[in-house]
Amino acid sequence: MGVRGRLVRLGPTVDEILDRHGYPDLVSGLLAEALALSCALAGALKFDGVFTLQTKGDGPISTLLADLKSPGSLRGYAQFDTEAVRNMDAGTIASIPRLLGAGYIAFTVDQGPDTERYQGIVALEGFSLADCAHNYFRESEQIETAIVLASGKETDDGPWRSGAIMLQRLPEGDPSLLARGVEFERGEVSEDDWRRVVTLLASTQTSELIDPCLAGDDLLYRLFHEDGVRIFEPTQLRPGCRCSMQRAERILQQLPKTELYDLALDDQLIVTCEFCNASYTFLLEQFS
Repeated sequence: MGVRGRLVRLGPTVDEILDRHGYPDLVSGLLAEALALSCALAGALKFDGVFTLQTKGDGPISTLLADLKSPGSLRGYAQFDTEAVRNMDAGTIASIPRLLGAGYIAFTVDQGPDTERYQGIVALEGFSLADCAHNYFRESEQIETAIVLASGKETDDGPWRSGAIMLQRLPEGDPSLLARGVEFERGEVSEDDWRRVVTLLASTQTSELIDPCLAGDDLLYRLFHEDGVRIFEPTQLRPGCRCSMQRAERILQQLPKTELYDLALDDQLIVTCEFCNASYTFLLEQFS
């Protein structure tokens, strides 16, 4: 059938990204889902550059950002109101209206200065991040898409894991940006067939998607063995921040000297990367 899928499963990679920050569980869980979703969306592209998923809202979590640099370097961070998140009940359901509030979700593909940047933006609408992505495909790409996301820890103090499965019903003609450049054997997909595979996808359990003992091939077989699944070579994902001492220095060099004096503490300037939490220290006299 002309149905294309992407399976993403993040273990040590997502745990290392989250461990650098020590976010509250509500924040970590949502960012873990955003990281898995960004990988699923980027996996549907043929590009050499950076795919970025970003949310902006007026809720307790004001920003989520996840980006993937081809072929598989992943990073992400969150900005949030510490007090507002702390005051939420331990059993709070991580819904988009409750945590992110009103705002937007943006998807950006940047292949460098010689290529036009693509960006799609839609409102934060729906209960989950998957709902927001569905809304994007419905409004901007007109590609029927079904997505499930999951994140969690096996134990209270165990490592984080997350995962995503995305199915797309490929349209006739130009399959638009997120299907462009992908070779596939086309077959007709009836409404009944599409509804059936979406129903099968919806049966995915969180425990299955984040289970380190359940291989991805076995999970797909559980879900779609009646139709069969053709599996391609996987892409290995790893944590990868692009910060450096040189980049931090260039940022400071671009600031007015009066602003540098205001930022200095004991004649030192400290730049902390939001993605990996690494800090770079400079002497104020280096910029005088």
